[in-house]
Amino acid sequence: MKKPLLDVVFASDKRKNILLLLQDGPREMEELLKSIDTSRQALLPQIKILEDHYLISRSDDSYDLTSVGKLVFDEIFRLLSTIEVFDGNTDYWGSHNLDFIPPHLLKRIKEMGKCEQVKLSLTESYQLNQDVVETTFISENFFVITSFFHPDYPRVFHEMTSEKVTVNIIVHKDVFEKIQKDHREHFQKLIDGGYFKLYVYPEKMGFQVIAHNDYLLLLRLLTKEEEVDIKHMLCSNPEALEWATELFDHYRKDAAPVSKL
Repeated sequence: MKKPLLDVVFASDKRKNILLLLQDGPREMEELLKSIDTSRQALLPQIKILEDHYLISRSDDSYDLTSVGKLVFDEIFRLLSTIEVFDGNTDYWGSHNLDFIPPHLLKRIKEMGKCEQVKLSLTESYQLNQDVVETTFISENFFVITSFFHPDYPRVFHEMTSEKVTVNIIVHKDVFEKIQKDHREHFQKLIDGGYFKLYVYPEKMGFQVIAHNDYLLLLRLLTKEEEVDIKHMLCSNPEALEWATELFDHYRKDAAPVSKL
């Protein structure tokens, strides 16, 4: 009697790893043994189960995914990639608001890869993330969507644009009002310099800051109770940066560009 396919795939790490190893094409038995770090005697029964369920096929001493195996693997990979994003940080992701992410990007959240939760002390809580700041100075572009005004923004943005980093920033209308009231001249100079692009978003954002450069993505999210949290997430997967650019474009299409304050 055949096992349910879910059991075939997930009830054994060896079987799951075989499928993962075959994603890029056929592998010989010796390659599988070396990669999984096991013996032929231990691996052969697992291979037979995969063959009996038409997930892999054998040619001489080489194994490959069948058509069914490729379809199943695609779904497995999608699930495992999504789990990787949340694994180890489920408390953070589960307790914070993700409603600001449009459905088409939420479905692709696996592209963020494994992210690091950054925990700060109270004395560090309102400092800008130095890894993001430092890597921005060696980036061509810096993208920010923010619902609050950080007191270091005027200084840091001036330093970035002085190094010819293009700063693209979408601010909530409340932040824009503060810029107009307290920092009009400074931000007008930034805009006039050609390396600072400012947009105003009229609706509720639902997060503190989403920022990324050519190397890192930072997310400072609100809790589900809409409370500020000093912890934040830092992601470095290249696909995460492409994902973040699409998120920025999603908000920019409903934001008004500003050339005069």
